[in-house]
Amino acid sequence: MTRTSRRTGTTRTGTAPLRRRPLPATTDVAVVGAGPTGLALAVTLAEAGIDFVLLDRQAEGANTSRAAVVHARTLEVLDELDPSRALSAELIGLGIPVGTFRIRDGARPLAAIGFAGLPTAHPYALMVPQDRTEAVLLARLRALGRDVHRPYEVTAITQDADGVTLTTATGETLRAGHAVGADGMHSAVRTAAGIGFTGSAYEESFVLADVVMDWDPGAAEVSLTLGAAGLTVVAPLPGGHYRVVASVEEAPAEPDLAFVQGLLDARAPGQATVRELAWSSRFRIHHRVADRYRAGRLLLAGDAAHVHSPAGGQGMNTGIQDAYALGRAFADGNLDGYEARRRPVAQRVVALTDRMTRIATTRNPALRAARNTVLPLASRIPALRRRLATELAELDYR
Repeated sequence: MTRTSRRTGTTRTGTAPLRRRPLPATTDVAVVGAGPTGLALAVTLAEAGIDFVLLDRQAEGANTSRAAVVHARTLEVLDELDPSRALSAELIGLGIPVGTFRIRDGARPLAAIGFAGLPTAHPYALMVPQDRTEAVLLARLRALGRDVHRPYEVTAITQDADGVTLTTATGETLRAGHAVGADGMHSAVRTAAGIGFTGSAYEESFVLADVVMDWDPGAAEVSLTLGAAGLTVVAPLPGGHYRVVASVEEAPAEPDLAFVQGLLDARAPGQATVRELAWSSRFRIHHRVADRYRAGRLLLAGDAAHVHSPAGGQGMNTGIQDAYALGRAFADGNLDGYEARRRPVAQRVVALTDRMTRIATTRNPALRAARNTVLPLASRIPALRRRLATELAELDYR
């Protein structure tokens, strides 16, 4: 996705700048990109005793919230990485467990999807800013005696029968047995591998904003509002903040408080009074899946392998689960099984979020009327509610 953003009065809770650490000459696995996917892969490799180098082109970690939900399956992955459950407990302590995902048309409730009763130790969606998720993963990595190499921008990657050579913008080289692209939609590793990224972009732009506001539905639910003007998601965050994500025909480069207030007035009349804008962004969403997850000694995970609509909050979760599966594949010596296991998951997630987005943003009056009739009826069927809750929680992807 492409994004411009603004921050106003945001407390920097991300990782502190790191002194540049020299690259070793060789390693078993080079991981490019130290977002949630790269960090989760690094932790998995460290737990398995596999040598790796984790590189990132940024001088410091994330300091804005971006992805804001951690689903049940991802919390289960953290429990598998740390059977004492200290890792998930730390993250849970930083977030807000939310048990209900409610769908509305304006102020009219259409359906409620509850996570209580799901077969998991974590029957809820955890609302927590991405920078805190990254900080917890980084702390675990450091506790295992490893760290991120920053800032190193990988500009060239070549592979041969014996390994991979990565070259940075400053001319350093790293020789690795394999390289993993956890470096996002514009992945240098995917480009070097010659792997296609099939899909397209949505016509609408999206606004993302973290705000302090009075919100009538309150902090006990995630609210998905449908309407002719587009899709709007409001979710609680710690510290009295709310996350607002909304599709608009053409968002301003820097959405301000007045714009966010006007958007909520139009789509959720009388429900929101925005008092402070902490952070905002404009971005465009693609729905794409890499044609392959592996080309020789080069592999992909996270946004380098799949990107999709923010509907349902699936992106970061799918990436962290990719990372865990790939780390275990390295440990088990079964890299050939990684794509077979994870690419169908990405295809399913992309299809689900695309359907959700298109249903939510349809401007066809007949389709909107049908949607608003069917959703309340379907939500009264326990099996359908449970099926959708299980899908959103990503429990089907165990």
